[in-house]
Amino acid sequence: MLIQEHKKSWIEDFKLIKSVINDALMNLNISVEHIGSTAVPKLAAKPIIDIDIVYGNDIHIEAVKKGLEKIGYFHNGNQGIINREVFKRGMLGNKHQILDTITHHLYVCPIDSEELRRHILFRNYLIANESARIEYQKLKYKIAAAANQDKKQYAVLKEVKARAFINDILTKADQL
Repeated sequence: MLIQEHKKSWIEDFKLIKSVINDALMNLNISVEHIGSTAVPKLAAKPIIDIDIVYGNDIHIEAVKKGLEKIGYFHNGNQGIINREVFKRGMLGNKHQILDTITHHLYVCPIDSEELRRHILFRNYLIANESARIEYQKLKYKIAAAANQDKKQYAVLKEVKARAFINDILTKADQL
C-alpha cells in the first residue's frame, strides 16, 4: 500500500537523520524540522520522512550546501518553489548507514521562507486538530485508491485534489 498507517518509528527515523545533519552542520546556526505527514502522530502517510533544514539570516546557503555535500547530498535546485532548495543523496558511492537506509526528502529553507511557514503551519494544525487530521487522512487514502497505488499518479492527483483542503487548513491556521 502506498499510504501506511502511522508508525512511531518515523519519529525515531527523523531523529537519526537530524543527528547526522546536526553533526555535519554543527558550526552553522541551523534548525532541523520534521515536516509532512510522517511528523503528525496518528496520520497515515507515505513512508517518506520530510525534513526542512532552516538557516538564519547570518548564514549563506552555500555554507549549508558544502556541509551537506560532505555527507553525500547534492543540490537539486528549488524545483519551482522560491526559498526552498532540494537536496538529494549523491551517487558517488559514499554510502551512509542512516542516510541511505531511511527514505527521506531534504529541503533547505531560509528562516523567512514562505514554504517553510506553510510546512510548519500545516503540520502544527493537523497535530492540534484531530478532525482535520482524520479528514486529511481519508482524503489521502481516497487519492491513493484513485491513483491505483501508483506513486507518480498519486503525486499528480494529490496536487490537484488536496490543494483546496491544504489551502483551507492554512487559512484557518493563519487566523489562530
